[in-house]
Amino acid sequence: MKYLSLFLDTLTELAHHKLRTLLTLLGMIFGVGAVIAMLNIGEGAEREALKMINTMGLHNLIVESKDFEEKELKEQRKHSTGLSIRDGEISVASLPFITQFSAQKTLDTYSIFSAKGKSNGEATGVSPSFFELSKFQLASGRLLTKEDDLGFSQVALLGSTTAKQLFPLGDALGKHIKINHLWFEVVGVLKAPFLKKEQFQGIKLGGDQNQVFIPLKTALHKFPSKELVSEVTSLKLKVSEDVDPVAAAQAISHLMQRRHNDVDDYKLIVPAALLAQQKQTQQIFNIVMSCVAGISLLVGGIGIMNIMLATVLERTKEIGLLRAVGATQKDIQTQFIAESFTISILGGILGVVFGIMLSELISIYSEWAVSWSISAIVLSFSICALVGLTFGVYPAIKASKLDPIDALQSD
Repeated sequence: MKYLSLFLDTLTELAHHKLRTLLTLLGMIFGVGAVIAMLNIGEGAEREALKMINTMGLHNLIVESKDFEEKELKEQRKHSTGLSIRDGEISVASLPFITQFSAQKTLDTYSIFSAKGKSNGEATGVSPSFFELSKFQLASGRLLTKEDDLGFSQVALLGSTTAKQLFPLGDALGKHIKINHLWFEVVGVLKAPFLKKEQFQGIKLGGDQNQVFIPLKTALHKFPSKELVSEVTSLKLKVSEDVDPVAAAQAISHLMQRRHNDVDDYKLIVPAALLAQQKQTQQIFNIVMSCVAGISLLVGGIGIMNIMLATVLERTKEIGLLRAVGATQKDIQTQFIAESFTISILGGILGVVFGIMLSELISIYSEWAVSWSISAIVLSFSICALVGLTFGVYPAIKASKLDPIDALQSD
């Protein structure tokens, strides 16, 4: 009851100076709001990065064929035949920590249409294990199988975007589409990914749903390919769970150099390394933004101290009267500390609301991912309360040490 009465008295005192109290609160509100928005955005960016990396496979290694001008390509083909299925087979056979591989061939697509629509996507030949290593999920139908590949079957699996373009009414299964000069039967449709971007640090995620997937051997044997172009566009290699993908990448790089006679006609992508780099970048961003937000809270704390010092001067006679009727120095200190602490609490509460609104606005207008962090709210509110308490101590001590007689005689 004592503390509740003190809190109510403090609110009454602050209400007498509404404008001054509001201006004092603004520093704390902006500081807390900035901390919450920054940490929420940082948390959202990290989770979104993890989602994007998962589409590539955190324990996968990706080897992609490079594109070259015709003259340079002819020179390279004197020493290397380019990326091939055999590269994946040799990797699995010679390196015990490579447990599986998939291959992908992007076709030169000039036409994809059905009886009900046309698509601007592209066709891609993939090996049966491609979907397992790429974390795709079905919306309907089935995935491409080993039997489809061995039988050179003309069957197709549609990405969600392509399915909507070719079959607006959603009746794709069992229907036929034409890719360039060949007809294919649709056997499945993929789920739309919950990703806001199709690239991560400039690298295509492989989760682009504006594609038509067909069996790899069908793509290699029934579609013409440009001269000297690599047999496959990319390989995805599965690394054992107990092996560090970054360390495994060094072995793969050495193997590819030997198989390609030191010709640099491929690039090696390590999703785990990309994630580590993203986390490091995000950590630096969080530190910088935390310092900026911390400065804002510090300025807010200085504002509280300034207002409380001014309050001490205004209420000098009141302090003298309280001392004269028996109030102790501790009573005076408690009263002024309670006022500064109440300001910081109110600022913290309003700052939390402002931070949530700011996060939403940033998310809407910048399309950045936001993930709510309870720890961010608790941390920023606690720091705000601590700042208010700390910066209220000196004015409280100064008020308590006023001489009662001088205080009563002051003008």
